[in-house]
Amino acid sequence: MAKPPPPSNKTSVPSPVAVVDNLKQPQAGDLKPLNFKVDPAFHREFKTYAATHGISMLELLREGFDLVKQNRGKI
Repeated sequence: MAKPPPPSNKTSVPSPVAVVDNLKQPQAGDLKPLNFKVDPAFHREFKTYAATHGISMLELLREGFDLVKQNRGKI
């Protein structure tokens, strides 16, 4: 079995860690990815519906979520 190296006489000082500003609220215009998979038929129908009605898929998702919250109640 190999011998472990002897301890060094130097004391190691950890390098400074960057402080992450994780308590800061995101700006109103900032967007964060929402990543989930749907089957191709649903994606095609969702995208076609949005395009036919001249809205983005994001607008359609937000509007649908607003309707769900109205019908089921907020969190």
